[in-house]
Amino acid sequence: MAESVVQQQYDQLAEIYDRRWRSYITKTLLFLEDWAKIQPSEIILDIACGTGEFERLLLEEHPQQAILGIDLSSEMLSVARKKLKDYAALTFRQSSVTVIPAANESFDVVICASAFHYFESPLEALAEIRRVLKPEGRVVILDWCKDFLFCRLYDVILSRLDPAHRQCYTQAEFHRFLTSSQFSIQAAQRLRLNLAWGLMVATAVKP
Repeated sequence: MAESVVQQQYDQLAEIYDRRWRSYITKTLLFLEDWAKIQPSEIILDIACGTGEFERLLLEEHPQQAILGIDLSSEMLSVARKKLKDYAALTFRQSSVTVIPAANESFDVVICASAFHYFESPLEALAEIRRVLKPEGRVVILDWCKDFLFCRLYDVILSRLDPAHRQCYTQAEFHRFLTSSQFSIQAAQRLRLNLAWGLMVATAVKP
C-alpha cells in the first residue's frame, strides 16, 4: 500500500521534479558522488533513481559506466530515459527495493539517495540489497537525519500530511539497521546541507 502511494505521488511530480528540487538534488548528489568514489569499472545499482540525475553525473565522467537504476515511479523513469537515452550501458527498471530485478551478487556498489525514509520495511530492503551485492561490495546510503531539529519537525509534519512518508531515523537507529543486516560500516558522517536539511551518510560493506 505504501509503495503504491509513493508511486502515485512521484508520477504526478515527475515533470516538475528536477525544477522544483534543483538546489537540493544538485547539492546532495554532488556530495554523494564525491563520497562514494565510484570507479569506472564498477557495476552500479541506484535505488530510487528518480529522474536519473545521479546517473547523469557518473556518465558525464565515464560514459561506459554500467548502471541499473530502479524506481517505483514509471513517470520519473520516463524522464530519466529521455534525459539519458544515448548511454548504452545504462538500464532503468520500474521496481521496488524489496524485489530488485537482478541476480545474486550482481553489483559492486548500491547507491540510495534520499529514499530510505520511504521504505516500509528497512530490514527487508537491506536484505535484498545484500543479496544483489557482490562479496566485499558496498552500499552507500544518504538520507535525512532525525538527529537534526528540522528533520524531527519534518518527520512529525510529514507523518500527518504526507501519506507516502514513513519515518526518519537517527544516525544510531540507521546504523543498527545496517549492522543487524550483517553489513560492516566503513565510513559514516552527519552533515548539514543548509539550515533546513540535516543528513546522514554511510558506506557499509558486505563481508
